[in-house]
Amino acid sequence: MEAEPVNLELGVIGNCQVAGLVDSQGALVWACLPRFDAEPAFSRLLDTRDHGHFSIELHDQCDATQSYLHNTAVLCTELTDRSGAVLRITDFCPRFRQYGRYYRPVMLVRRLEVVRGNPVVRARLRPSMGWDATTPATTRGSNHVRFLRSDQVLRVTTDAPLTHVLDETPFVVDSTMTFVLGPDESVKESVDAMGRRFLELTEAHWREWARSLAIPFEWQREVIRAAITLKLSAYEDTGAVIAAFTTSIPEAANSGRNWDYRYCWLRDAFFTVHALNRLGATRTMEGYLRYIINLVAGAGEQQLQPLYGIGGERRIDEYEADALAGYRGMGPVRVGNAAFQQNQHDVYGSVVLAATQAFFDERLERPGDRSLYHRLCALGEEAARLYDQPDAGIWEYRGRARIHTYSAMMCWAACDRLRRIAERLGLDADARRWRDQAADMHATISRKAWNDELGAFTETFGGNTMDASLLLLHELGFLAADDPRFVGTVNAIEQQLRRGDQLFRYAAEDDFGYPENAFNICTFWFIDALQAIGRADEARELFEKMLAHRTKLGLLSEDLNTGTGELWGNFPQTYSMVGLINAAMHLSRSWEEAL
Repeated sequence: MEAEPVNLELGVIGNCQVAGLVDSQGALVWACLPRFDAEPAFSRLLDTRDHGHFSIELHDQCDATQSYLHNTAVLCTELTDRSGAVLRITDFCPRFRQYGRYYRPVMLVRRLEVVRGNPVVRARLRPSMGWDATTPATTRGSNHVRFLRSDQVLRVTTDAPLTHVLDETPFVVDSTMTFVLGPDESVKESVDAMGRRFLELTEAHWREWARSLAIPFEWQREVIRAAITLKLSAYEDTGAVIAAFTTSIPEAANSGRNWDYRYCWLRDAFFTVHALNRLGATRTMEGYLRYIINLVAGAGEQQLQPLYGIGGERRIDEYEADALAGYRGMGPVRVGNAAFQQNQHDVYGSVVLAATQAFFDERLERPGDRSLYHRLCALGEEAARLYDQPDAGIWEYRGRARIHTYSAMMCWAACDRLRRIAERLGLDADARRWRDQAADMHATISRKAWNDELGAFTETFGGNTMDASLLLLHELGFLAADDPRFVGTVNAIEQQLRRGDQLFRYAAEDDFGYPENAFNICTFWFIDALQAIGRADEARELFEKMLAHRTKLGLLSEDLNTGTGELWGNFPQTYSMVGLINAAMHLSRSWEEAL
């Protein structure tokens, strides 16, 4: 069977510690170890050379199908040969409760099983081990092989014939074979028994987690898959939530818009936590609160950055990994992200909004208290000071700074929510102070960001261009859905930014020229706005069309080519999966209506 070109038909496996991407033929093509933002152990996704992957090639293959086990993060790829033999590859990262806590080792497990016939395979185990893409040294044991590069070690333990694996010679799969990929630690039991046990426990964990979700009546499978993907994006050790598992997948072909998204953006994390909260999955929020409290405690007098490392690292210096050619050869491959140095004033609202539920949700083990409130007050003071000052904005312009309406609105939201929290805590004087502050900010934004000629709020104070983030004016509580100013803004955004059935985030020229592809979260925001202003039938139609653009496994990247429908940008993108969940929750009939 002829190999397919590199694309984003990828499945993600993970356990909230590590993750891997598996292509439609069952090849592991991306995995960073020992955590999301580490150097890659497998990097074929970003290279044109024949290395950096773990492939299982079926002799005389004619077909491949792929699916997740129901309501889990366990991925199955079935390969069929021309004689009818079928091989199943089951990929997962172990995750389950053990000794009163979650067991989530730095481990990827691959199991080969015969479904039918006598499949003949060739295993090609070619890790890349680092950004310089050099071939690692190897040492061999009786049932394992160690790949070594400087201080990195990848150990693969297996009950498959190791000679055939290392020599890449064909062999018959006549029984279940297991590969355990991870750190240089001995497997103390039968690899087969451990693989089977870990698989059963991991399946049970994910199904129990999915069963706890408060899902809408319609689009249940789509929402559950999106929710599992968001959960996988949480780095449980610290509570950080990453924007995507990849770096440098271009936003558009040969655009140079190649960024590293394997870090925690305060903005993206808020949207992720908010979406999971809507489904009743609050533990991610509790972990994220721990993460941001540590950030705030360590910030001192410093302003918040837009993004941090998943361990809370402040410096995420950006450089190019020249040894990798990039996705389809479309470099550069960037490591790190210089946006950590930018001023993006919406982050204050993102943090306060993410924390607000902690003060109102009685289910939480550690609800918000006065100590947390006072930490958040410092962020509110910064929001009030900066809301009408220039910044790089939500879209992280690198070559300009303006007073962005979305940033100002999020600063207002920080003060507005602090008012609500103060009322909840019985702090009447504080509540009055935050109410007055928010009212002054609301009046200023309403005056300076409004364009009479367009009949709409615009991207910047005194501007005349539109920005899709303003579709959130209602969602964030700045305007009511039936406010003519919100309706006018939605209409103006539709006129300027809609391309067919998708939305661009903006249409103006930026540091890299004019945008070429639609931004998936913006299309979902537009769907939500249409529903809010009474255009529900249109919203449902657009939502169904967006669902049709998902991969076969139900995932989305950041961007979409409006002409071809091809997905671009880092993958899977939490923003996009958040948009799917929120739109489904807004549009679905209630269980009472449907049953």
